[in-house]
Amino acid sequence: MLQNRVTPFGQLIKTPERGAWLGNRGVIHNADKEIVRPFKIKAWITCMLEFRGRHREIMQPDRWTELFFLDEATAFSAGHRPCFQCRYKDHQRFKEFWLKGNPQYSFDMKTPVSRIDAILQTERIAADRSKVAYEEKLSALPNGTFVVYNDQPYLLKDDRLYLWSPAGYERGIALPDVDMLPVLTPRSFVNMFRAGYVPQMGI
Repeated sequence: MLQNRVTPFGQLIKTPERGAWLGNRGVIHNADKEIVRPFKIKAWITCMLEFRGRHREIMQPDRWTELFFLDEATAFSAGHRPCFQCRYKDHQRFKEFWLKGNPQYSFDMKTPVSRIDAILQTERIAADRSKVAYEEKLSALPNGTFVVYNDQPYLLKDDRLYLWSPAGYERGIALPDVDMLPVLTPRSFVNMFRAGYVPQMGI
């Protein structure tokens, strides 16, 4: 097994389970197909598993490292956005709702996505390269957001929490009687969900 499955914490793990989406952070493996860095570029993207019949051998030397996600909500939690090339319509929808949810930046559809990537980099990775998390009211969070409860990643959907695992989600539980919880999904993505973007969720 290769260390190429991404958790909601943005960590890379080994698992026999397959993912529904492909991801890219640049070349982060060595010649022995071992992960040697958490990322190489700021454009963390989520791609389709298949595109125009192209086939890639996993972790080729000096080629970008193929990463995999359970669902799109997991990819967003880890800090990845839709690819401009293989997911053009999704990318345009992402950008539209990201702009709508984050008007404080005064960006528009002509703003290079690299400027959004720069903001996302500060929202997902701290100075010590740990995952950025922040506290928010559970009642104010939209569907598709990942939170930490009992030190585990849970997906919020329709007023229930679903425990994440590489194989899928466990049966939902009622929202706990707490006011605030740590949020894993980057803040601007949460704002985007509030604005109307509904991520694909494997539930």
